[in-house]
Amino acid sequence: MTDFSSVRNKVAIVTGASDGLGKAIALCFADNGMKVVVSDINAEKGNKVVDEIRKAGGEATFFRTDVSQEEDVKGLVKFAVDTYGRLDGIVNNAGISAESRPTHEYSLSEFDQLTSINLKGVFLGMKFGIEAILRSKVSGGFVINVASLAGLLGNSSMAIYTSAKHGVVGLTKSAALDYAPYNITVNAICPGTIKTSIWGNAPEEVIQQYAKLLSPNGRLGDPKEVAHLALFLASDLARYLSGSAITVDAGSSAGKLTPTQWAHPEILE
Repeated sequence: MTDFSSVRNKVAIVTGASDGLGKAIALCFADNGMKVVVSDINAEKGNKVVDEIRKAGGEATFFRTDVSQEEDVKGLVKFAVDTYGRLDGIVNNAGISAESRPTHEYSLSEFDQLTSINLKGVFLGMKFGIEAILRSKVSGGFVINVASLAGLLGNSSMAIYTSAKHGVVGLTKSAALDYAPYNITVNAICPGTIKTSIWGNAPEEVIQQYAKLLSPNGRLGDPKEVAHLALFLASDLARYLSGSAITVDAGSSAGKLTPTQWAHPEILE
């Protein structure tokens, strides 16, 4: 059995942690003995995540943050260090989506809003988070940026979102080189289509139809599958892994899926 005991007592910030992937990562970290600062713009939902962690015997605190605001992010990192005495790592997960439309139909205000959260917010988390990790003089510092397949591939009708996520991957790769001499790993997770609250109240049959279209294995990903990768990246098992943009997508980014008639389908019987 793989040993993740190296993460125990590490102090980590997770942004956008009130729901979806951020919540799954925060819960997974806490389940494995990490001290988690849950950060989100939604204080009510964020505090519920903290309550859930504490009821399960974990350790967590909440700090409300708008990641597009420099003073908010600076305050978040200061809070983490003041509360726990150091910072081992940060997961820059907070982000928003945009309506699908042709590039020329987006407004400048939409561009500014999305990039201020999805790109500038990640930069601010890296800037202040890495400064705190360096000052903490921890032995295994880490930065995990949650990007997307849109950070690796082009997407029609998603120009703003795609450009921001490409920027996140670029920040990740450059920072990995900056901080490799200081034993801080910097990686990006690029999820495919994951079953989160972004699907709203869509009927299950509709979700399943989309899953068959969007995922080679015919299902949506579970947030826990992304969280387990984040746990690995936060652990000492991944100290030689940095500058990577790792997909969690059932193979969606591997290439085009072409239906093929098997010569011997009886092997499945």
